[in-house]
Amino acid sequence: MKLNEIKDNEGATKSRKRLGRGIGSGSGKTAGRGVKGQKARSGVAINGFEGGQMPIYRRLPKRGFNNIFASEFVVVSLGRIQTAIDAKKLDASQTIDAAALKAAGVIRREKDGVRVLADGELKAKISLEVAGASKPAVEKIEKAGGSVKLLAAAAAE
Repeated sequence: MKLNEIKDNEGATKSRKRLGRGIGSGSGKTAGRGVKGQKARSGVAINGFEGGQMPIYRRLPKRGFNNIFASEFVVVSLGRIQTAIDAKKLDASQTIDAAALKAAGVIRREKDGVRVLADGELKAKISLEVAGASKPAVEKIEKAGGSVKLLAAAAAE
């Protein structure tokens, strides 16, 4: 195969409709836009307009707020950690922290820290160093013979 021989499958691309090209084309003159009015003109986007009735975003009450100071943790399940250990991406004998999880590809970014949840089974004896962990997760880790150390920065918040 050569680069100049590459082409798309038959029928994979459809040729675009040529608008406003005479009565015989079926989409001449007004080009499928109807007649006159705002929507017949170019550059129109009337999102949220409901024909003059009060739009839903104004009918419904405002609710809640977004706390800009809240910590955002990356959530990791025990099952996901066990899978990474089984695949030899994580070393169970070493301390597992956010950097190790990132290097193993378990998490994509650290954000404000890692929080461990109890989903899945844990067979390996691990020592974790994370920002947070749920009580059932801590119980499962200690039952498997491991330990959890919660980082001070996250505990202070």
